[in-house]
Order: sequence, then structure tokens, then C-alpha cells
Amino acid sequence: MTVAYWCVLVAAVFPIAMVGIAKVGHRGYNNKRPRAWARHLEGYRQRASWASENSFEIFPFFASGVIIASVVGVEEATVDTLAVAFIVTRAAYAVCYLADLHLWRSVVWLAGFAICIALFFAGA
Repeated sequence: MTVAYWCVLVAAVFPIAMVGIAKVGHRGYNNKRPRAWARHLEGYRQRASWASENSFEIFPFFASGVIIASVVGVEEATVDTLAVAFIVTRAAYAVCYLADLHLWRSVVWLAGFAICIALFFAGA
């Protein structure tokens, strides 16, 4: 498997890791109604839950970009580099979200989105 494909796996796990941060040590978690529980979170737990939702939202765009770039024959090193860069932006995004650095969060989100677009255009 290529590095880029491993990055797809990492990106798939990101949302679960973020919601795990929201849940760890919180006594009021209710597995029967997890979304209702999440609506009442505050502080970093709430931001971790939101980061989880955003990670689910961006995942299909990233994964399809990696797959399409690979299928159309973009050089493996290029796809790998872009995929690793995307994972770096997602990690930075999570840190910024947890630390409530909203401006930087937006900047790194935009960088990650641009990387997804670059995956599509790399084969053009």
C-alpha cells in the first residue's frame, strides 16, 4: 500500500479520535443518545466534537482525491506528498480547534481543502 493510502486510513480515524477526546473523563456520556449528549458539551470537549464532525465532512473529498489521483496516474511521490501534507493540516486543525485558535483553525482548514483540490488537479 502507498503512503497516501495509509493517510486515507489515518484521516478515517481522525473523527473517532476527536470524539474520543470529547468523551474521555466526561461522566455524563449517554451511548443511547450520543448526539443529544454532544449538544450539551462546553469548552474543549465541544470543540473536539465539532472537529470530529468536520473531519467526517472533509474525509470523502480527501479520500476521493487520493483515489482519483492514483487512478489517473499521478506520480506516487506527488500523491504521497499531498496526502501527508493533508494529514499534517488535519493535525494542526485539531490542535487549533482544541486550543480555540479560530483564525489559525480556518487557515489550516483552507490549506487542507486546497490540498484536496490539488489532488484532483495533479492529474490534469
